[in-house]
Amino acid sequence: MTTGVAPLNHRPEHQPAHLWPPGLHRTDAPAYALTNTADDSTWGVCVDVTGLYVDPPRKLYELLGCVPAGPLRAAVRAGTGQLGDIWLRPGRPEGPQNSERPEDLENPERSEAAARCPADSDRLDAWRLLDVRVTGARRHPADAARWDISIDGVEDDYGEPADPYLEAGVTLYDERALLGHCRDLSIVLPPDEVPTGPPFQLLGCAPGPALSAALATGTRRSLHLDEAELRILDRTGELLADRLVSAADICAWRPSALGDGLLDIDLTRGPWPQIPAWARPLWARWLTGPPAEPNLWAGYSTRERGQWLDLVRERGCRRAGHTPDRPPGGVHDLDGRHITDVSGLYCALGEAVNGPGGYFGANLDALDDCLTGRFGATTPFTLRWHHSHVARRHLSHRISLDGRPYRFFDEVLAVLAGRQVEVLLR
Repeated sequence: MTTGVAPLNHRPEHQPAHLWPPGLHRTDAPAYALTNTADDSTWGVCVDVTGLYVDPPRKLYELLGCVPAGPLRAAVRAGTGQLGDIWLRPGRPEGPQNSERPEDLENPERSEAAARCPADSDRLDAWRLLDVRVTGARRHPADAARWDISIDGVEDDYGEPADPYLEAGVTLYDERALLGHCRDLSIVLPPDEVPTGPPFQLLGCAPGPALSAALATGTRRSLHLDEAELRILDRTGELLADRLVSAADICAWRPSALGDGLLDIDLTRGPWPQIPAWARPLWARWLTGPPAEPNLWAGYSTRERGQWLDLVRERGCRRAGHTPDRPPGGVHDLDGRHITDVSGLYCALGEAVNGPGGYFGANLDALDDCLTGRFGATTPFTLRWHHSHVARRHLSHRISLDGRPYRFFDEVLAVLAGRQVEVLLR
């Protein structure tokens, strides 16, 4: 909460950006709008879509000759387990942290192999797998002290390096700890016939003038939408989020069962990025409107908090600068009871400055940017961090992208101090 002033993120009275065409006489607001990114005109508004909420494909890996550590070791012993999001980095660990056999991790032959690849090579870039789970483990046939471990997970948007350098093996770690090192890995290729998920359809669509003309013409050229944007609207008609629809063609249309004068329209390409199906209940909460009370994110898991923060960030950046910042000298109260992960920190900090559902950074660079203005507060100000011991316990010891330990809690304090924020830890 913020002392003495109202939160800045309260929704002002507004006219919905997208309405049903005159004559339809509908009492509900459209749930989606498809717009032309070239001129921001509206192709159409609709009741629903398919092909937006889709669980992404999972990639299968075999970790070969692995010395597991931490949560990976526990999952191997159990034969299965959830690891969450992890990083894979070609090369050895920086040191023998948590290793069952440190001598394996500091093998001179491995060091020589690592030296044969330039340190700045893209082949040494780490890549991330999301929502990783261990699906099986067995002793390595050539060394009973090592393991061959089967995992699957979802690649992030960047994917793995095109040709990762594996002569020195692969190190695995999450944000908190080293998970182990393996001598090699293999990717299990999917079958040729991979399910593509539901098609992208606009259901109960009221076409605008340009779309109506395109459908009436019916030629391949007229039915090509080039680059469009799917706008996801909340129940009041306010924009919640948007997704790119690139180079889509209309391939079929027909009268809709969702209302007179409406069409169901099939397109060849869908929105990007799609929303994981498991996140749909969380999105449904936001679709009723922005949060009216703080800490509604607190009951979610770490991966769900990440989705919540994505919505907060998208909404916050879209609204940046629309409301004057509060003057310097303010006092903001940070409720630290639920800050057990990085996403939780930024959710709580955003609400401390800008009220329920508020945004004030989603990484250290974004936090520093918010502290320069346009995001609700003007420095210098005071931040009273209640229950700060929770974040100190959970966020002090972290692992960076390059596999090195660092103290995230201290870095957050340093960013705040560098922008003249007085933090009172309580």
